[in-house]
Amino acid sequence: MVKKEITSPAKLKKELEEAKAELVSRNKKLKLSVKTEAKKKVDKKKAEAKKKEEAKKKEEEAKKKEEEAKKKEEEAKRTYEEELEEQLTEDEIKNFAIDKTDMDKLVNRVTEMIASYATNGILQNILWRKLKLSSRDGSRLALKLEKLGNITREKILENGRWTYLLLIKKIPISTISIENAPCLVCPVEGKCSTDGEISPKTCVYIEDWVLTELKTKKRHETN
Repeated sequence: MVKKEITSPAKLKKELEEAKAELVSRNKKLKLSVKTEAKKKVDKKKAEAKKKEEAKKKEEEAKKKEEEAKKKEEEAKRTYEEELEEQLTEDEIKNFAIDKTDMDKLVNRVTEMIASYATNGILQNILWRKLKLSSRDGSRLALKLEKLGNITREKILENGRWTYLLLIKKIPISTISIENAPCLVCPVEGKCSTDGEISPKTCVYIEDWVLTELKTKKRHETN
C-alpha cells in the first residue's frame, strides 16, 4: 500500500494564493486586451471619421473652386449687351433713339443691311463700323432691333472675345422706297393699265425711277 502524502495547510495556502495571483494576473491581461481592442476599434472609427471629414472637406473645396471657376468663366462670357438688358427696361430699349437721327430710317436701313447677308449674318462690330456707330449706340440698337422682332442675336466667340452675330428675322414694311414713285403724281395714272397704250411695262418714268432706287441702295450699302 502506497502512503498518500498529506499536504500541509501552509503549502495548501501558498498554492491557493499562487492560483489566486495567477487568476488575477490573467484577469488583468484579459481586461487590458479587451480595453486595447476597444481602443483600437475607437481609434479606427475616429480615423475613418477623420478621413471622411477630410474627404468631404476636399470635395467641398473642389466644388467651391469649380463654382468660382464657372463664375469667372460666365463673367468672361458676359457682354455689354447683357449688362444693358439688366439695367434697361423693355420700353427703354424699344424707345432708344440717337440724337438728330431718323430712327425709322435707321432701323429700316440696318435691317435691310443685315438681310443682305441672308443666313450667314454679320458680326455687330463690323456692322457698326460700316454705319459709323459707337459700340454704345450699336449695342442699344441691336437690342432694339431684337425687341422689335427684326433680328436675332447669336452669341459667339470671335478672336478670344464674346460678341454677337446678327441674323435677319423680319424685314419691316417701309413706304420709303415708293415715296418718289412717279405713279403717285402721274397725270394719266387713270388711263394706265397692263394691256393699255399707257402701261407700266413701257413707262420710261418707272424705268428711270427703278434704276435710281437701285443705285441709291447700292451706294448706301457701300457706305
